[in-house]
Amino acid sequence: MNKDFAQRIQAMNEMYKLPVLVAPQLTDDVALRLQKFKKTLADEVDEIDDIIALTKQGADNGEVLTAIADVLGDIIVYCRSEAMKYGIPLEAVLDIIMDSNESKLDANGQPIYDENDKFLKGPNYWQPEPKIKQLLSK
Repeated sequence: MNKDFAQRIQAMNEMYKLPVLVAPQLTDDVALRLQKFKKTLADEVDEIDDIIALTKQGADNGEVLTAIADVLGDIIVYCRSEAMKYGIPLEAVLDIIMDSNESKLDANGQPIYDENDKFLKGPNYWQPEPKIKQLLSK
């Protein structure tokens, strides 16, 4: 039987003796844990500078795409593992966030972008936090 991504993260957390909580909760060391998580993510994000340098050095497309895939994958693994340490059902949270993102369209159902191609909020936008809070309190 193949394990899904969340099951593989759970097995990894268990193997490396990291917390695996089944219900949302905070621990006494939450501030320290978040500081360590921030540092880990910052290190990964800093690797993007290496990828930018690769592109400026004329690296081939396969090498650049591989580096991009690796950094994105590492960030996702770290985030999923961190969510499990708090018992956060990340896939359900992501569904709520995606539903919220889809509510950002303008009155004509078209996306609105800023100069960085980030989606801007349209007239029917709703914030995901109340639904996330409701999910986590179940």
